[in-house]
Amino acid sequence: MRAVIQRVSQSSVKVHGEITGQTSLGLVVLLGIEEIDARSDAEWLAKKVTGLRIFSDEHGKMNLNIEAAGGELLVISQFTLHASTKKGTRPSFIKAARPEQAKPLYEAFIEECEKRVGKEVSRGKFGADMQVELINEGPVTITIDTQNKE
Repeated sequence: MRAVIQRVSQSSVKVHGEITGQTSLGLVVLLGIEEIDARSDAEWLAKKVTGLRIFSDEHGKMNLNIEAAGGELLVISQFTLHASTKKGTRPSFIKAARPEQAKPLYEAFIEECEKRVGKEVSRGKFGADMQVELINEGPVTITIDTQNKE
């Protein structure tokens, strides 16, 4: 799984003009699922994302995780995170998981996040054409790949 995590002051996602998820202070997680991913990747990544200490404490230091900061999560599926651009100029998405595998893992990731933060996680609509708006705070943007646990 690949995640692009952005600390935001607000965010929303729309499908056909209707808001399906939104946050104030929190994290937007763009989540790409690869064909080799498993439930254990969803669990590991949820623990990592919800534990990231990237919110400012009273001294202005990045020292708080999303729960301590009182933040919210918005998770959006994005298969294009597994684009291969090695050859030519048209990306290949051959490594991205098919929907029948990816959707349950997307749901598992959200479920694990909800357990860890103790509240509902906002989301986009899996497989839909979505419009995402956000204000990246900082800016803080972090990428994590479960196949490359640095």
